[in-house]
Amino acid sequence: MRRSGAGWRTRPPQLLLAAILLVTVCAAANESGGWLVTVYYTAVAAYHHGPPRPLDGLSSFPADFVDAVQDEGTGRTADGQYLNWSSDNGFWLDSAPRDANGNVLRPFRSAAADDLPQGTRVRLTRCGRGATAAVCARLSAATWTITDAFTPGLGGPKHIDLYVGEETGPEFTEDPLYTTMTGATLRIG
Repeated sequence: MRRSGAGWRTRPPQLLLAAILLVTVCAAANESGGWLVTVYYTAVAAYHHGPPRPLDGLSSFPADFVDAVQDEGTGRTADGQYLNWSSDNGFWLDSAPRDANGNVLRPFRSAAADDLPQGTRVRLTRCGRGATAAVCARLSAATWTITDAFTPGLGGPKHIDLYVGEETGPEFTEDPLYTTMTGATLRIG
């Protein structure tokens, strides 16, 4: 059946409005609020100067560097190797920063979460409280994939940890990028 010219001109705007509404509803359906968002990084031995701490079967490293690696999961040594740590495997040396599953960590792409399946893609759509506008914009610009896991007892429901790469200088934990956000919203999937 053919539509008359007048009827055809009135229907497309209605169809367009319906399509926009459907896309908006679908996007909102994939959004989840109330998240705790933290970041983690690769420690860099050159920025740490504590007393030497020997590690069984490995070399000695500055004690504050070893502590940072145990907190963050990975660190670049003075000779360019990576000291990695997981609660399952302890410390090991490697050619790249690795997550708990042995995958290479990718800055502004890798993330850890307990209650999202491995491989889930997420975007930060609202930062909630705790981040500067510049940090919020930087973290929101990335698409993150859950490839990592929290050390048991550190994660929990609605907590995501975003990997931001190597620390950029001493006192990195005072940098605005090393942030904690509460009440954030994620687009999941």
